Amino acid sequence: MIQDRLKALRSEMAKRGISLYVVPTADFHESEYVGEHFKARKYITGFTGSAGTAVITMDEAGLWTDGRYFVQAAAQLKDTTVKLFKIGEEGVPTVDEYIKDTLSDGGVIGFDGRVVNAAWGKRLSEIAKEKHGSMYVNEDLIDIIWTDRPPMSKAPVMIFDNKYTGEDISSKLKRVREQMAQKGATLHLMSSLYDIAWLLNVRGGDISYVPVVLSYLALSQDSCIWFLQEEVVTETLKAYLDKNGIQTRPYDDFYEYVKHIDEKETVLLNTSIVNYRICDSLPDGVKVIDAEDPTVVMKAVKNEVQLENLRKAHLKDAVAMCKFMYWLKTNIGKIPMTEISASDYLASLRAEQEGFLDLSFATICGYADHGAIVHYSATEESDRQLKPESLLLVDSGGHYLEGTTDITRTFALGPVTDEMKDMFTRVCRSNMNLANARFKEGCSGLNFDILAREPFWEIGMDYNHGTGHGVGYVLNVHEGPNSFHWKQYPGRTAERVIEEGMVTTDEPGIYLEGKFGIRTENELICRKGEKNEYGQFMYFENLTYVPIDLDAIDPNQMTDREKGYLNAYHARVYELVSPFLNDEEAQWLKKYTRAI
Repeated sequence: MIQDRLKALRSEMAKRGISLYVVPTADFHESEYVGEHFKARKYITGFTGSAGTAVITMDEAGLWTDGRYFVQAAAQLKDTTVKLFKIGEEGVPTVDEYIKDTLSDGGVIGFDGRVVNAAWGKRLSEIAKEKHGSMYVNEDLIDIIWTDRPPMSKAPVMIFDNKYTGEDISSKLKRVREQMAQKGATLHLMSSLYDIAWLLNVRGGDISYVPVVLSYLALSQDSCIWFLQEEVVTETLKAYLDKNGIQTRPYDDFYEYVKHIDEKETVLLNTSIVNYRICDSLPDGVKVIDAEDPTVVMKAVKNEVQLENLRKAHLKDAVAMCKFMYWLKTNIGKIPMTEISASDYLASLRAEQEGFLDLSFATICGYADHGAIVHYSATEESDRQLKPESLLLVDSGGHYLEGTTDITRTFALGPVTDEMKDMFTRVCRSNMNLANARFKEGCSGLNFDILAREPFWEIGMDYNHGTGHGVGYVLNVHEGPNSFHWKQYPGRTAERVIEEGMVTTDEPGIYLEGKFGIRTENELICRKGEKNEYGQFMYFENLTYVPIDLDAIDPNQMTDREKGYLNAYHARVYELVSPFLNDEEAQWLKKYTRAI
């Protein structure tokens, strides 16, 4: 089937003289996850992971993806004729390098200009010029061949109350306008769905697991125009927007609006997010300030109302997770369980919690060697029976009215090998060492990562993903700019200062292909500690309170200090969660939070 689709695409390319066609994983807003309508890369390659780029020439097709998906991509691309390019591996060209090497003199680079950001589009146009070629960007060729393509989502819009946001629209607009004035911008064009939802205090459902609204925004000092699908504008929403001085226009009108911006305007936009067609549509005289949206850091720094709400959300999530762990431990080998049925049961426990809205991403539930596939997603074909042996890795989370959660736990379902215990304990040490860091104000994610990786680097091992990412507030579960990563890559934000109020995950892991995978993930709030003659010191407050499975811990590997970290953490888990469990569950929790 994939080969038939590639043949159909090449036929359309040939009609237009296109030499190669680029299909990224993107919607019109550079969202991390995309709605079904936008899954063009999945359609043309068969690869279902959340990150990747396809490049199709007349005689070759390639798929670029990162280390999280190497195993999955290799399996899904088998027999499709699509070649896997492993990003970051030695000798593997980048997408741009491949395009530059492959494009013939006078060749044509094609892509839908709405799904490629302006910064990347500019680089591709420079490659085309170097090869005396051209660009073909105003048509979506995938749309032509995808005859049963799902329509764009038009989910209802929810007005998000100030008791959850901690700040009203007028205050947010004022702060953004102040930043615009400081930068000398008269108009700010926004296309990040996360930032628009945050700024307007609304949430939606146009992307699975990400409560956002398909839309664009144009903000000046005296006007705010929200471009969204007219069908979702109810009388209640219209009244709310009118009250806050926000006009609405149809979603697709944004491109015409951009074409008619006054040439005297100075426009603030982020070319790494705003798509190529938008920037290409700007009148020639318009001055552009290419910079990060002011809302990025604003929304990353959670206010005290949000932080207090997040503590409530994480406690609810901990209750669901502890009940799930109890169910696993007491029923494994007694009742039928599979990866999918266990995942569904966990989802049902979250749904029982007051204020639950949705899962925050598709649950990763990988048993035994499936746990070694970093972003494994069980299917009917791959769904495996759980047995009272080996390890089960579960990475999951939920959206509640009070906030978003993201947690990973690895459970021993029965006897485990010495190797499993060794690796599990190293992951635990990694997690706890980072969580208990004390540091000076001004440190970035690059400063912290060694604390997590050291237990693995000391034995010549590593994990092929970042140690942590920011988490949105009832928004995208992967939020910037804060992160923990050992090395700076283009587009990464690990060098950004970790500020008070930022929430970042702490999720080291280890993955032995064909054997097992282990990851332990908590969320941390950056807080201010003491201030003295040496400066302002900072620390992390743990948000996540679920046991780290003592059945897989080797205390002999741990220092007294590390044992102290784990014991203090478990004492806090029991204190917070046990009041919400029944007697039998609470007794079980007492055992699994005992001091070692």
